[in-house]
Formats: sequence, C-alpha cells, structure tokens
Amino acid sequence: MSRRRLQLLLLAAVVLVHAAAAAGRAFQIEEATVDDIQIGFRNGSLTSKQLVLFYLDRIARLNPLLHAVIEVNPDALAQASRADAERRRAASPSSSSSGSCCGGLHGVPVLLKDSIATRDRLNTTAGSLALLGSVVRRDAGVVRRLRRAGAVVLGKANLDEWANFRTIQGTGGWSARGGQGRVRLSYLLSLANFAIGFFHHKKSICSISCSMRFKHRISHCSCSEHGGRDTRDRNRWIHTLPIVVEFSGWDQTNGWVDKQGWPICRTVTDAVHVLDAIVGYDSRDAKATRAASKYIPPGGYRQFLKPDGLKGKRIGIPNGFFNFPNGTVQQIVYQRLLDTVRKQGAVVIENLDIANLAVIQDVLNNGEQIVLAAEFKSSLNTYLSDLSYSPVRSLADIIAFNNAHPIEERLKNFGQLIFLVAENTTGIGALEGAVIRQLNKLSADGLEKLMQDEQLDAIITPNDLVSTVLAIGGMPAITVPAGYGKMGVPFGICFGGLKGYEPRLIEMAYAFEQATKVRKAPKFLHGTF
Repeated sequence: MSRRRLQLLLLAAVVLVHAAAAAGRAFQIEEATVDDIQIGFRNGSLTSKQLVLFYLDRIARLNPLLHAVIEVNPDALAQASRADAERRRAASPSSSSSGSCCGGLHGVPVLLKDSIATRDRLNTTAGSLALLGSVVRRDAGVVRRLRRAGAVVLGKANLDEWANFRTIQGTGGWSARGGQGRVRLSYLLSLANFAIGFFHHKKSICSISCSMRFKHRISHCSCSEHGGRDTRDRNRWIHTLPIVVEFSGWDQTNGWVDKQGWPICRTVTDAVHVLDAIVGYDSRDAKATRAASKYIPPGGYRQFLKPDGLKGKRIGIPNGFFNFPNGTVQQIVYQRLLDTVRKQGAVVIENLDIANLAVIQDVLNNGEQIVLAAEFKSSLNTYLSDLSYSPVRSLADIIAFNNAHPIEERLKNFGQLIFLVAENTTGIGALEGAVIRQLNKLSADGLEKLMQDEQLDAIITPNDLVSTVLAIGGMPAITVPAGYGKMGVPFGICFGGLKGYEPRLIEMAYAFEQATKVRKAPKFLHGTF
C-alpha cells in the first residue's frame, strides 16, 4: 500500500468519526451556495470545521474511485477552526469589527489545481513525480488573495500531467501522482464549495470542476457547474507552475507572470464572489496588473447580478459552432435556450461569420506549438530555479527523471516528445515573433472586429467551443449549465465578450441562469466507471 493511500485511509477513519458526530445538524451542505453558507455561519447552524469535515469525508469515500484529488491539506481543519474563532470574535459585543472581517469566502473550502503554488505542506507538482517534495518560496497570487478572503485551502486537484503538454497524443486525464481520473460519471457529487482551475493548452483534456469530472475534453460547463475567465492580466497569478506558457494574447500559464484562472462554482453568484476576491493589483507583477486594473468596476462585480440582465443586450451567434444534427438533444435544447434569451429581451443576431476563422484554427493547430515549445523551456526553468528546494532544476532534469522512471511516468504509453522539442529551443526568435503578431492581427480582424461592427454585447456558443478564439485576444468568457444529454451528461452555454466586458457578461449569465434554472442536484450514477 502506498504512503499516500495509507494517509488517505487513516484520514478517512478520523473524518468518519467526526462526520458521524455532526450528522444531526440541520444545515444541508450538499447544494448550499456561498450565501447559504454564510447565513449558516451567522445563525449558528454551521461551522467552517463542520463544512471542511463534510468535504474531507466525501473525498475520502469517493476519491479512491475518482482519483480527482491528488492531496488533501493536513492543515485544512486548523484553518477552518481559525475561521470559526475569527467569526466568534467578530460577533462578540466587545468587538469593534461587527463581523466586517468575515467576507463571502471566509471559512469556505476551495480545491486548487495542482499547478497552483501554495507555501504550505501541500505539494505543487502539475501531477509529475519529478517535482514531488519541491518547496515554493511563496503562495501564488491567487492563493494569497483567497487566504486574505478567509477561504480554506482544502487540497490539490488532479489534472492531465503537465496539463497535457508533455506528449502529442495526450494523457487522457492521467497523472503520475494522481492516477487515472475517472470520467464515466455523468454528474458527480461536489468535493468542495468551489475550485480554481486554469484554461491551459487548447488540447488539455483534464479540466477541474467542483464536481471533479475528468477526461474527454470537458470543463466546468460540461459538469453542470458555472465558471468564467476574466480579461487577461486582470489577476495574473504570480508563482504558478508554467505548464503551458503564454504568448501574446493566448491565455496560457507562463511562470512568473501567470495567467488568470477559472472560478468554478455552483452558481453565477458564487463565481462572482470568487472573482471579487481574486482580481486586482499585484505588486509582484505591477506593470501587468496596474494596466489591467482599469477594467475592474468600482464596487466589484456583485452589483451586476441582475435578473433582467439580458434585456436590451445584443448577442451574436457565430457560424460554425451550433452544428448539431437536427433532432438531437443538443440541437433542440440550444434552440429553446436561444428562444429564452430572446424572451428575456435580448436581440439575437444569427448567421455571423468570424473572419479568417479557418486560418485562426490553422495557426493555433500549427504555429502555437512553435511558440509554446520555445517559451515553455525558459518559463519552466525560471520557475524551477526560484524554488527553495527541488529535486529538479531544469526541463533537462525533468526529461532525465522521466527516463529514469519510465514505468511510473508511463513513457511507453505517452512519451515526452513535446518536452524533447522544447529542450532543443533557444527562446523566442523571428519565427515565433511572426506567429505572435499573426495571432494578434487575426484576433483584431476577426472576432474583435465582428463584435465592434455589430455592436455586440456578447457572442453565444455551446460550452466553451469559442474559447480559443476568445483566448488569443485575452477576452473574457463565462459558461453556465444549459441541459443534459445522453446518460445525463451535462452541457453548457458560453457567453464571450471583449476585454472589460465582464460586467455585462455577468448580467447576461445571471439572467439566463435565473430564467432557465437548468442545473440539477448531482447524482451518483453506479456502474458508470
């Protein structure tokens, strides 16, 4: 039995005892929103410790099947107890804070993807055994902000090893540390109140969600969760593993100056709670975050949760995305959803063409590999060189580690061709620069020009199919549940817009959510592994 499994089983035994003692509580955690939880905290029907114990118990019971969580935080209960104590002090008649110290995320547990650095007893490895035991000098910027908001770091979530950037064919939801993620659950019970993930490489298969669904190019929207990506550089998260580097507007992780991430939550309101907590100026990346801070509205994003947020909005439907056969569940449901958008007062403009869409896809399929490989090496080496301790200090060291551990790292199955190509690069040169300039121009002449010419507030596509087109321009998007297909597999709808359009995207997504109420409580489907 591995040490990790033994620790998990021992934790499960302890957790089950505590969970049984708390089983009689009146508060229903399963579908509780962040606002519900804070009400429970205030009226005494719930504590942070009870909430964390609930999720630790769920992870202990389900993770041996799911392989969704790589590691639980041994300090999670201590963090939860500290949050409870802070609330008690704030609520004391003698306190001068009157509860103001305890915001929306205070005492609420979060799971982080294993590429997000935490300066604690958790590892940060991108799923690779090569980085096991490495020690970062500081929390990633997003973690600092979450801790400042009082959130409890519950643990690290599994991912495609190196976010699917090690090998051409992909790892199919597998990592050496986390094992094979199981996907054949059409909708699984949540393992945290919310999670933070990344939109990495366009080929990335293993995207995190609160329901911890893995494999087959899925993301939060296909897990019946809500998630969003904000304008690039709004909250560039310093000190996060450079799984895939950023070039130009293409939203990829890039070592010291990291990309924005995805708050992945049960509701649009919860996503806005998280967004308000994690955006803002960061002194460690002053140039980028100062420029991007101009997009942040005074008073935060919660003011844009408007039930009539679709009224008067101009929404475009680009050609090439809603190509579902007539009579399929998706085709029928999406037509109904577009009718709903119209009934809520939006002006829907169909049959719009994104200029040079085929060229954009071709450049992304070919040119991006040139740039990503070149920047990956330098970004990763920069990250590794700054670690307080690490078994490896360069991409060359990681390649050597994989060669020395072919069974554990499944070299026969997956190889490491991208690593080998990246190691032979020498940085950004004329060819790479040309690709970057081409992508910038394609974005400006394509989707950006279309939205400006048509005066669109957003475009709508199924799930996040347009995410690459949005990403090359650093544009925001938000997805919400749209329906359920075969075997109850959820699918979503994506609202995307220009830089700084987060307020209107939130308005539209919230109004759509309130008008449709599509999301269902999760169910465990036996026999689907």
